[in-house]
Amino acid sequence: MSEASAVPLLHPETRVTHVGRDAKLYNGLVNIPPYRGSTVLFDKVEQLKNSSGHRAYGRWGTPTGRALESALAQLEGGANAMLTPSGLSAITTALLACVKPGDHILMVDSVYPPVRNFCATVLKKMNVGVTYYPPLAGAGIAELIQPNTTVVYTESPGSGTFEVQDIPAICAAAHAAGARVLMDNTWGTALLFPALQHGVDLSIHSLTKYVVGHSDALLGVIVARTRELYLDVRAFHGALGLTVSPDDAFLGLRGLRTLAVRLRQHQENALQVARWLREQPQVREVLYPALPGAPGHALWKRDFHGASGLFGVVLRPASEAAVTAMLDGMQLFKMGFSWGGFESLVIPVKPGSYRLDGPIAADEVGLRIHVGLEHPEDLIADLGAGLQRLSAHPG
Repeated sequence: MSEASAVPLLHPETRVTHVGRDAKLYNGLVNIPPYRGSTVLFDKVEQLKNSSGHRAYGRWGTPTGRALESALAQLEGGANAMLTPSGLSAITTALLACVKPGDHILMVDSVYPPVRNFCATVLKKMNVGVTYYPPLAGAGIAELIQPNTTVVYTESPGSGTFEVQDIPAICAAAHAAGARVLMDNTWGTALLFPALQHGVDLSIHSLTKYVVGHSDALLGVIVARTRELYLDVRAFHGALGLTVSPDDAFLGLRGLRTLAVRLRQHQENALQVARWLREQPQVREVLYPALPGAPGHALWKRDFHGASGLFGVVLRPASEAAVTAMLDGMQLFKMGFSWGGFESLVIPVKPGSYRLDGPIAADEVGLRIHVGLEHPEDLIADLGAGLQRLSAHPG
């Protein structure tokens, strides 16, 4: 019996410690090593003929990658999972596997911008129609489903504007019309939002963020709710020739073991920082669903088991030069386009520009903040000094 045999009944902290590993299979080692290799050797012709998957060729994966896929599938309660080289490749692979020319998809308007670009380029060339819907459509999405709609794509909270979607209601409406629901679940992870339990068909993650957790590997994953859907997507995944480095898979497994404790600390720190920011005169609004009174808080409290450390801030009118003065002098918050690691990050954004139609004006200036694992009092002091520079700038 493997160490993960009774895992679904256990607490999150215990589950991430045990899923996807069996010391008896690896000479008693706690961690499965990175299996590096492309060629698999066979002694007999019959073995060669009957080989399949990772037992046939390295491109189909190694025991290291399979262990991570197994762990993530167990955490989500899915049939199986597929690793990809990045979060974006997981999204695009899942979409391509679920559509054909002439199909139509409903895409949430608050989607990660590179996905919007994929829709406008690749899907457009494939003659796949795309309609962007308001993230707060909920059950009303039924009115937008067309006869050829095969996919409803969700992301909760949404990029930039952090709306929380009513995923169960969307899933009910989509399934009633025969459409599949895909979700980018990177913000919540499998621990904080049980996407498949809420009806999602494919739960997609950028493992680069919280699962890896140390800003040193690029990884994505697609977790399928059913075996049938897994086989459909896996066939397309294989046809694209996607493969993941065993070293990156090893880093994903390493990060997974501390995911629960890190997420708890990210939320604790983020709440302290978000509460403080809400009281600052330079801030118009804090977009953090875990913050009482913030947009989406009721749905977050109903459906999520916790929050991560990423949120948005809408500033009161400020010039680009003033925001630059604020950010150029930051000591602990550094500027970087990713998030989910142990370090705190901040980038200037225009949250309204992420949307075709939303509650924030396209020219309003804001910040995307990832609160890391530093002491929150130090992070608040760094932000306080930055806001003083913003206010003092003559621009």
